[in-house]
Amino acid sequence: MFSKTIKFYLDGNLIEISDCDSTHSLLQYLREDSHRVGSKEGCAEGDCGACTVVVGELVGAQNKPTLQFQAINACIQFLPTLDGKMLFTVESLKTAQGQLHPVQQSMVDYHASQCGFCTPGFIMSMFALYKSSVNIDRETIDDALSGNLCRCTGYRPIIEACQHMNDYTIPSDANSLVYRSAQDRNDSVDQAEQLAIETLQKIRRCDLLTMLTKSGLYFAPATTQEFALLYEQHSDATILAGGTDVGLWVTKQLRELPKIIYLGNISELNRIEETDTGFEIAAAVTLTVAFDRLSEDYPELNELWRRFASMPVRNAGTLVGNIANGSPIGDSMPALICIGARVKLRKGLATRIIALQDLYLGYQKNALEAGEFIESVLIEKRDPSLSVRSYKICKRFDQDISAVCAAFAIRLDGDNVSDIRIAFGGMAATPKRATHAELSLKGESWNEHNLRTAMNCLTQDYSPLSDMRASSAYRQQVGANLLYRFYLETRQHEPLAADAVNVFSLS
Repeated sequence: MFSKTIKFYLDGNLIEISDCDSTHSLLQYLREDSHRVGSKEGCAEGDCGACTVVVGELVGAQNKPTLQFQAINACIQFLPTLDGKMLFTVESLKTAQGQLHPVQQSMVDYHASQCGFCTPGFIMSMFALYKSSVNIDRETIDDALSGNLCRCTGYRPIIEACQHMNDYTIPSDANSLVYRSAQDRNDSVDQAEQLAIETLQKIRRCDLLTMLTKSGLYFAPATTQEFALLYEQHSDATILAGGTDVGLWVTKQLRELPKIIYLGNISELNRIEETDTGFEIAAAVTLTVAFDRLSEDYPELNELWRRFASMPVRNAGTLVGNIANGSPIGDSMPALICIGARVKLRKGLATRIIALQDLYLGYQKNALEAGEFIESVLIEKRDPSLSVRSYKICKRFDQDISAVCAAFAIRLDGDNVSDIRIAFGGMAATPKRATHAELSLKGESWNEHNLRTAMNCLTQDYSPLSDMRASSAYRQQVGANLLYRFYLETRQHEPLAADAVNVFSLS
């Protein structure tokens, strides 16, 4: 039984689209089908933010959901994934009298728009911040705007506009769903928001969506079991979660995806389960949510998570998707390997658990069987005796691909190394542990002499390639230097505070 209709809300109107091509992007729909040309195409790969829109989605318990506003990149989001959600574009931010939204008025008053091409994307990132953040400081603003590129170098007035967008009086005829800020909300749900929640509940899909489109089959199962059985039957299908990687296959590589299975409608895969031994992050949990939970146990990794892509990418992409992609420069994997993460694999009704480090067999090769997928990643409770760090080396603070990403975890018994894990991304065909360097340190004193020996051992562990981001020699030297930095921060005698060796902390 095939359905040909997806449903979502735009400016309070129910949009029903039939015969929707499964890889038709949300940006294509807005510009070409709806003629909403405020959203721009700058890069078509989720980097520049000119296409940014905001999606409203129900989250939390099904019997008492809340409405969440998040900025995403429309250029790499497939239109069918909008089914059951609410969409806001720059054209949505207006009153019946045509007055500007506080976010827009602040941009005008602080002279924050120059050529104007990027402005709608900035507006929508600011709108998401306006609707979701109570405390808006400089770091919060920098994170919110991390996915937006201003080609006129006008960031200072844009930041000022963010700082003052809550200063404006809301017009009397304004829709509070759009105009009421998080600061004004005070955790109370007003009539407009309650109506939006009830409206989305009516179109929330609780059964399998199957579409036969001109580009192929599109499945959106509602349960994990449906997904497992579907994927066992269609093991050649592309699994789609956030689309932050798969979307580029279409926009950049022009690949055809004849079969897609979308995970976003499966509530079981959209949650983090606390267990007796730790917690379990399911396959459809976004990077934003996953990183927030990981930071609770591992606050030392917070900077790494902030520097992982951009906020719109983290709002859409998933941690399990990053793991499954298996990129040698995937920033989450070295840290997860060092804290002993495991992955639960599922095929049909059968599951098995393996260490994350054992998932990768070679470049773009993994231990998954045909029809098997990663159901979740398992994180053990934080061992208080474990010192953990991760460092990312790239050309920009955020929204950049690593040249090298290093992670370390050490347990000391007095001044001796009882256990150590060293893992790097960007140094080999897969995220990989430095086994020779680890072996040289285990059971030895944690001192500079032994540390230097381990630094030299890294040449036995890695033979990195040279590419556009870094040469082999640079990567090898940086890898050794990062191990030395880890030692400086964790040595027993006068350890250095993180901000003493962090270039971003220097004024």
